[in-house]
Amino acid sequence: MKLKMTLAVAALLTIGLSSAAAYADSITFTLTNPTGFVAVTGGSVAFDATVSAPSSNSAAVFLNGDSFNVTAPITLDDGGFISNFPLSLAPGASVTDELFVLTAPPNTPFGTFLGSFTLVGGADGSASNSLGTVNFDLVTTPEPSSVVLLLTGMTILFWVGFKRNLRGWAR
Repeated sequence: MKLKMTLAVAALLTIGLSSAAAYADSITFTLTNPTGFVAVTGGSVAFDATVSAPSSNSAAVFLNGDSFNVTAPITLDDGGFISNFPLSLAPGASVTDELFVLTAPPNTPFGTFLGSFTLVGGADGSASNSLGTVNFDLVTTPEPSSVVLLLTGMTILFWVGFKRNLRGWAR
C-alpha cells in the first residue's frame, strides 16, 4: 500500500512539473511612417507596416486580429490587415504592406489626432495575446483660401508687369 501511494505521488509530481513551457515567441511590429497628413477638406491616408518574426522563435506566430483606438472624428479601416497580412508568420518571416487607412471627414478641425493599433494573436489560431502596439498620428492642415490664392497670383502678375514697364521706361 505504501509503495502504491509513493508511486502515485511520484507520478503526480512528474506530470505536474513537466507541464509545457510558456509560449514566449514574439514579433517585431513597426509602422513605415507613423505620421500622416491630410487637408481639413477631408481625405484618407494609408499606413504601411512591417511585421516580422525573429528567427529565434520556436514556432509560427499567429496573427489572429487587431484592436485600435483613434481620436474622433477620424475613422480607421483595418481592411488592409485582413487582406494583406498572413494568418501566421514562421520564424524568420517578414511582411511589409498596407495595414490600415485613416479617413478625415470634410471640415475636420485642424490639429493632431492620435491613435494606436495593436496586433492580437499568439501560439495558435484562437490566441488573443497582445503581440505588439504602434502609435500613430494624423495631422490635418488648413488649405489656403481661394481669396489668398487669388491675391497672391494678382500680386505676382502686377510685379512682373511693373518690372517690364520699368525696363521699357528706362530706355
